[in-house]
Amino acid sequence: MLELYQFELSHYSEKVRLILDYKELEYRKIEVTPGVGQLELFRLSGQRQVPVLKDGDTIVADSTEIALYLERRYPTKPTLPVDPKQRGLCLMMEEWADESIGLKGRKALIGALNKNQNFRTSILPNSTPDFFKTLVGAIPGDVLDMLGSGVGFGGDAVKTAHTGLKQDLEALCLILQESPYLVGDTPTLADLTVAGLSLILKFPQGSYLNIPAELQGKGIPGLADNSAYEPFFAWRDRLYAEFRKPLVATNSASGSPTSIEIE
Repeated sequence: MLELYQFELSHYSEKVRLILDYKELEYRKIEVTPGVGQLELFRLSGQRQVPVLKDGDTIVADSTEIALYLERRYPTKPTLPVDPKQRGLCLMMEEWADESIGLKGRKALIGALNKNQNFRTSILPNSTPDFFKTLVGAIPGDVLDMLGSGVGFGGDAVKTAHTGLKQDLEALCLILQESPYLVGDTPTLADLTVAGLSLILKFPQGSYLNIPAELQGKGIPGLADNSAYEPFFAWRDRLYAEFRKPLVATNSASGSPTSIEIE
């Protein structure tokens, strides 16, 4: 079985999960523990970032490389158009989404977490001890903002990212106004990438992630709750309802991903 080394709330991991579900491929999620788990991931893949896909003896890192590998290795239900122009547009939009929604979304989410203590603690894993949740929630937002400024996540960077995301969402709403998908009449890598990465902007409705039920449909204030962008999120949730597999109970009642030592 395919194995996906991931973080549950990583939007780049979600991009790959959505592609795997769309292609109807069975896979096992393996949650990588931040810190020590990433060092072990480096031994496996030569880098520390998730997602990483293991297919037998083949190891593939980076969400785009994984998507292209899956397209070559498992061509059933293709995600790349045959038409050259549509294929080019699809690849261009996938790259744009990675660099725009992916990176700006991360900054905007951190800004939202800094400002909202309840939101900050609610996205912590269910297994997080209560004392640690209390500690995280007690940190003043202005302190987090000051710390973030040194690594590109300060107030100005967050504001710029938020403004850019508004333009991105407006553009996506316009594209989808008279079209069922972003490129052509069937889902492509562009659709699956944009939909998966938008996880960081607004959690989808439905039990697709190992998060508290009250977080479903919630997200970054000013984006997730803005009626102007509702057409996009409604489109995204329809894509999820049709292609994304909901969580099912396996070895645990919560259906959470398996955590194991990386060989």
